[in-house]
Order: sequence, then C-alpha cells, then structure tokens
Amino acid sequence: MEQEPTSLEEQIRTRAYYLWERATDPKGTPDEYWEQARAEVEGEADAPPVESGPVDPAAIPDTPEAAGTSAKEAAK
Repeated sequence: MEQEPTSLEEQIRTRAYYLWERATDPKGTPDEYWEQARAEVEGEADAPPVESGPVDPAAIPDTPEAAGTSAKEAAK
C-alpha cells in the first residue's frame, strides 16, 4: 500500500514539533518554531536531489576501512 504524499503544511507542522521537542528551556513561541520549520522544509524542497548509490566504507569516518584496516581484521 502506497502512502499519500505529505502536504507542505503537515511537513512544517511535524518539523516544528520536532524542533520544539529538542529545544532547551525556556522554549520559544510556537510562531518561532513554525517559521524555523517552514524555512528548513522549503530549503530542502529547493535543494537538488541527493543521488543514492553504493557507499565507499573508507569515506565514512570511524570505520575500519577509513582507518586502513579491513572489517575482518578489526573484528579480531
């Protein structure tokens, strides 16, 4: 079953709630979170799509491959 695309307003509402949940005290006004969320969601919509594909483990920090060892060697 396919999920319906989320409306822009729903994406903003969800992001604003996420921002509010992670804020430290004292928390700001709802309008502040809404505006920050709107800017982030709209900024993501303007960003070019990210290509997905194979990931080179050596390019990921804190992996054995990045340190120059194989995963098998690191497991020993």
